[in-house]
Amino acid sequence: MPGYLFGFDHLWTLIEAYGAKESLECVHSWHTEFGNTFNLPFGVGRTVVQTCDPKNIQAVLALKFNDFDIAIRQKPFGPLLGNGIFVSDGKAWEHSRALLRPNFVRNQISDIAVYEKHVSQLIKHIPTIDSATEFLFGKSIDTLGSGESQNGNNSFAENFTVSQAGSLTRLLLGPLVVFHRDPAFVKASEESRNYVKRIVEETLEQRALQEEKSSSAGQSYVFLDELAKQTQDEKMLTDQLLNILLAGRDTTAALLSVTFFLLAKREDVWSKLRSEVLKLEGKRPGFEDLKSMTYLQWVMNETLRMYPIVPLNLRVANKNTVLPTGGGPSGNQPIFIRKGQEVQWSLYAAQRLPEVYGEDSNEFKPERWEKIRPGWAYVPFSGGPRVCIGKQFALTEAGYTIVRLLQEFTQIESRTSEPFKAHVGLALSSEYGAKVCLTPAQA
Repeated sequence: MPGYLFGFDHLWTLIEAYGAKESLECVHSWHTEFGNTFNLPFGVGRTVVQTCDPKNIQAVLALKFNDFDIAIRQKPFGPLLGNGIFVSDGKAWEHSRALLRPNFVRNQISDIAVYEKHVSQLIKHIPTIDSATEFLFGKSIDTLGSGESQNGNNSFAENFTVSQAGSLTRLLLGPLVVFHRDPAFVKASEESRNYVKRIVEETLEQRALQEEKSSSAGQSYVFLDELAKQTQDEKMLTDQLLNILLAGRDTTAALLSVTFFLLAKREDVWSKLRSEVLKLEGKRPGFEDLKSMTYLQWVMNETLRMYPIVPLNLRVANKNTVLPTGGGPSGNQPIFIRKGQEVQWSLYAAQRLPEVYGEDSNEFKPERWEKIRPGWAYVPFSGGPRVCIGKQFALTEAGYTIVRLLQEFTQIESRTSEPFKAHVGLALSSEYGAKVCLTPAQA
């Protein structure tokens, strides 16, 4: 791919596209013009290998997992996420994953009682991070509720959002991140970390007071309490909670907002989905109920296919290596990746490949999932050793919320004439939210 101004033109084009909410289309258009894999100059001495080829995605995430690092995230994300699971490699990452993974076992995910309280509030208000913070911290920041404490809790939500936006800018800058100056980002990151640190300190103090008492059988599960049984390192606990909250907040909230935006535009899909939901005869769905609802799974799969929550991602080669395709005159030979080179893939483009999904790949069509088996052309929760440990938690939470809303409301109508437009921060969401009109079911 040719570049001018030492390749900085591509970097500025992409940064401007992010500002205009057109970054996904920008990268997708590059793939349409230059192919599934190509070199992308991003400044002096910085050439990124850009790909949307499923074979290359599989190689980076799984087959050649040990050839690539994620440490490029450390400087952009470090002020907010510390050295947690999403910004660490090697032994530090292995330790983080071993620490966190036991807390996402099925018996914790299938306990859906924590969802119902917040879904009841959601029916009156809008989706937020309340259920995620209750699962993690043992108490919700209660942005859906009311009361004197709400303003302080909303400040945390606002700070977390500002810090994420600054982190994305820093990631795009790459080596130029050393020149990044944003006092609002610094303040928001510090405030976000201090909020979670105070909760960690309170939990450790309570644990110290109760350590001589018998086990708390019968009490609700709290993620932080379980982590505190394994380590009392305040920084490690703060880092890991913020890392998991990043995923727990954005993936589920974004999936829900995008799903309802799309449902409001497609009465036929809403009707099919509600017919499936009505088979519950008003019963609150259990974990097995959600898994057995085929059309619900298709709707969530199709939403995540068209608008993956993390639509662009990257790794850095820690040694000279090769990817299986993209090289040679025809572009179907292996491609050399030098040590230190970045490989970026567009999941947004990969999950719209016509050769995998058909000529209607840009259409929202849940029915395609009846037969399609896309393999590595569909990895919205990543894959390989770093596959998202919270995948089932997010899908269960989202599925439960969708079902409960369709139990409560008979019809949905869009309240915006605009087509879907993606807002891409650290996660993808709907630029216009989900402005809809819902018709309540008769009592």
